Amino acid sequence: MQLDIGAIVAYAFGLLMLYVIGRVLLGPIKIVLNLLYNAVIGGIILVLLNFMGSYVGLHIAINPVTALTVGFLGVPGIILLIVLKNIL
Repeated sequence: MQLDIGAIVAYAFGLLMLYVIGRVLLGPIKIVLNLLYNAVIGGIILVLLNFMGSYVGLHIAINPVTALTVGFLGVPGIILLIVLKNIL
């Protein structure tokens, strides 16, 4: 049995390319899943805010934009939405 250095290099290059392609394809999926997770958390926070805010007359619409705003920014996002609601 004879070792062919060309075949070994080709297999190593193929494995490296498989790894690189896998990393490239998993990057956007992680970003989308992170955005979805943040939107769900933001929506839950907005539901709780609307429930507690109903006693003082505070209501913020729940849609993907407001959910992502609260999901990304957290408490400052809630304050931003309240300020924008009062300004507009």
